[in-house]
Amino acid sequence: MGVKAMLPSYELGFYALVVTCAVLYSGSGIFEASRDSMNRKAFRDGIKPGWHYFGRKMDVADFEWVMWFTSFRNIIIFALSGHVLFGKICSMTVPQHRAVMYMIYGVLAVLGSMGLVYLMIILSHCLLLYSVALAKQKWLCYVAGLCCLASFKVEPFGSWQSGFVTGAFDLQDVLFYGGCTFTIMRCMSFALESSEKEEGIYSIFDLLKYNFYLPFFFFGPVMTFDQFHAQVSTRELRRKDDEMRNIRVNALLHVGAIVAVDIFFHFFYILTLPSDLKFVNRLSDWSLAGLAYSNLVYDWVKAAVMFGVINTIARLDHLDPPQPPKCITMLYIFAETHFDRGINDWLCKYVYDHIGESHDNILKELVASITTFAVTTLWLGPCEVVYIWSLVNCFGLNFELWVQKFFQLGPFAKLEAKLSGAMSRRIRAAFGAVNFWAIVLYNILALNSLEFALLVTKRLLVTGFPVSTLSIWFITYCGVQLIKERERILAIEEEEKGDKAKVE
Repeated sequence: MGVKAMLPSYELGFYALVVTCAVLYSGSGIFEASRDSMNRKAFRDGIKPGWHYFGRKMDVADFEWVMWFTSFRNIIIFALSGHVLFGKICSMTVPQHRAVMYMIYGVLAVLGSMGLVYLMIILSHCLLLYSVALAKQKWLCYVAGLCCLASFKVEPFGSWQSGFVTGAFDLQDVLFYGGCTFTIMRCMSFALESSEKEEGIYSIFDLLKYNFYLPFFFFGPVMTFDQFHAQVSTRELRRKDDEMRNIRVNALLHVGAIVAVDIFFHFFYILTLPSDLKFVNRLSDWSLAGLAYSNLVYDWVKAAVMFGVINTIARLDHLDPPQPPKCITMLYIFAETHFDRGINDWLCKYVYDHIGESHDNILKELVASITTFAVTTLWLGPCEVVYIWSLVNCFGLNFELWVQKFFQLGPFAKLEAKLSGAMSRRIRAAFGAVNFWAIVLYNILALNSLEFALLVTKRLLVTGFPVSTLSIWFITYCGVQLIKERERILAIEEEEKGDKAKVE
């Protein structure tokens, strides 16, 4: 109820004004803290010389971002540019064999960047999981796949395998574990899809074509085998209307996002500030809340840029890859919280939906979510912070269902039925605001540290109560109402498109 309920325009305008003022006020506090802390000894490793003519240094605390645009930049440009040119030639000359050509290019690129031993390790895992797939037993595919994944994520097995790769360069560990773990996820998808095939089994070459598609190999996203196989097997390659224009627009947006993040890092040290808890503790509650929220927004931008660039390459190859993650600004539901939609799709299809089915039964939902987060914990690498992150997010996901079921009981359902759609929307937004901050607090565990997450929680819920707590809750409520308004508009547009399609 209340999904399509409309609020007065003046009320929405007020919400937008409140959110805008709050963001500006919080941002000014973070800006002043960044300016004052620029030369602190404690931040020496995280802040490096930047734009001297503006008198600003740059936040370089994020290893991944720095890696992409320094040591890995030329490799990315060279490898992906070569793939684009190679793929274009194949699409024009031998479209029916383009998957084989992609595989050959991918194998050569992996061989050239990581060496023969690494390639042999990857092929050995592919061969092992292909052999398991021949049995057409799902449980065996799960056991073998998770054991292979554990062999890279649990010590000493991971170090033992990486020790076979000779040579040393800055990106060796990143490429080793990235390529290996994504390979296991793809091989498991192949094995599970093969076990469901009614007649026969897919060939080993289908697996190799799937795994060695270079844009997805090292950093994902994971595209399930059934989707990849269906798309690369298409011989008639046709572009949709305005598809190339959309690809160009998306490419420009990603370039713009990269420039914007670079500018942002010169004026807001959102990644380095949380490393010094004594300094952060001096910030106002508003600035601290903005700092926690900014870290989540940045992580989403980073994921959107990485997957956006890769997805652009995939679309040029006539594929339809998993979409970038949904912006954290537009989230107030745990079920939609994910920074890698490819992994999320994989987990939903093979674990969460498989066990939880319709997600209406509380017990099945609990088992499904626990199993899903157990696999996710193994995927991320078991450690204390990951255990805590998995536990609290699993609780948040189930608590949503418990609250929903509770308010669907007779007395509450009758009470809501008596309310107008607008009032129902307001009440739901109030609960959504609490959920929004639960998502923020639970996820900064993995993005920053347990200590920073506890500090933010204490300041917002204990020492900041009631003024800061209620103020931030009200501002978040205003933001959730704006999100709901966008969802309302999108729902109406989808309904109109559906009606138009029926008429045609």
